[in-house]
Amino acid sequence: MRFQHHIFVCENVRPEDDPKGCCSAKGSAAIRQAMKQEIKQRGLRHIVRANQSGCLDACEFGPSVVVYPEGIWYGGVTPEDVPEIMESHIINGKPVERLRIQKYKDEG
Repeated sequence: MRFQHHIFVCENVRPEDDPKGCCSAKGSAAIRQAMKQEIKQRGLRHIVRANQSGCLDACEFGPSVVVYPEGIWYGGVTPEDVPEIMESHIINGKPVERLRIQKYKDEG
């Protein structure tokens, strides 16, 4: 297996008047950039990959992030949350409960 974890950050763009909104307008590009920086700083490039994603269909919870293979969904993520996600979830295997999307909690 090439990577132990894949982190998908929704960067979907919708028109401003779309009632669902979009993760891109909520700052998801900065989240993915922070993920990539954190991965590099911690020397984790061989085990985790942060990927740009199209719509994850969790717009109301955005910015949305999902971590595989666990299938853990995070919502309302900010760049400031990234170090905690890396430390707790990726390194120590403990999802960050305060950021988990409750609707998807039993699926992960």
